[in-house]
Amino acid sequence: MPTEKTNMKNKTVLHSLISVGTYQDFIQEIFYLAQHKIPSYVCFANVHMVVEGYKNKNFQKIINNANIVAPDGKPISLFLNYFDKLKQVRVCGMDMFPDLLKQAEVLDKSVYFYGTTDALLTAVINKTREKYPLLRISGFYSPPFREISEEENSAIIKRIKSTSPDLIFVSLGCPKQEKWIADNKNKIGACLLGVGQAFSVFADVENRLPMWMRNLSLEWAYRLYQEPKRLWKRYLFTNSYFVYLTFNHVIAQLRSKLLSSFSKSYSSGKMLQEADE
Repeated sequence: MPTEKTNMKNKTVLHSLISVGTYQDFIQEIFYLAQHKIPSYVCFANVHMVVEGYKNKNFQKIINNANIVAPDGKPISLFLNYFDKLKQVRVCGMDMFPDLLKQAEVLDKSVYFYGTTDALLTAVINKTREKYPLLRISGFYSPPFREISEEENSAIIKRIKSTSPDLIFVSLGCPKQEKWIADNKNKIGACLLGVGQAFSVFADVENRLPMWMRNLSLEWAYRLYQEPKRLWKRYLFTNSYFVYLTFNHVIAQLRSKLLSSFSKSYSSGKMLQEADE
C-alpha cells in the first residue's frame, strides 16, 4: 500500500523541516509520489521561505507538512552542512524543473502548468514541446492577479482535475503558491510542486547567474538588481534576519556545549571529592 511518507530524512533549519539526500534522491521520491497518485506537495525552500516560516507559525506548518522540502537556497544547504555535519547539495527548483520534465517524458507522466501570466505560460509550453516532444502536457492555466473566490477556485480545481495530471507545477511566488498548494492538494489528487521563478528561467525570459556566483549565494543580489522596487525590502530584511537568526543559533549551540562541559566537569570533580572522603 503506497504511503505519503517518503524515504527521505528531515533536518531542522530554524524550525523548518528540510529534506536531505542526493539530487537524484529528490527526483526519485517525487516520482514515487506521482507514480502512486498520492495527494502531495513539494516545496523548494530558500532563505525567504524559511524566514517567513519562522515569523509565521501557520506558514511554517505548511512547510513542515509538505511531503518533500528541498534545500533550494545555497545558505540552506550551508546551514545543514555546518550544523548537521552533512554534505548536502543545493537542490534548486530552477535546476530541477527541466530535469523533472525530462524524467516525466521518459516515464510517460503528464504535467500541468499553473500560475504566472498567459504570455509566460505560452513561452514555457513552446520550450517544453521543443525540448521534450513526447512529454504529455495535460493543460495549463494562468489565474487572475487578484484574490479569487471559493467558487472561482473550485472551478479551477475542477478544470485541473479533469485533465488527470501526474505533476502540477505551480508558479505564484512564495508564500502564495505554497498556501494554494497546501489548500488544494487533497482536492486534486496529484503531486504539486511550488517552483516559483523556474518558469521564467526555463523559458529564457530571465537569465541566471554564472555557477561561480550561484555558489557564492549571490542570486538574491542579481534579482534585486533586476527588480529593486519590488524586492529591496524582502532581501534587506529577510537576508539580514536569516544571518541574525543563524548567529543566534551558533551562540545557543556554543552555550549548550559549554554548559554540558561544565556539568560533566562538575560531576567528575564531585565524584573525586566523594572518593577522597
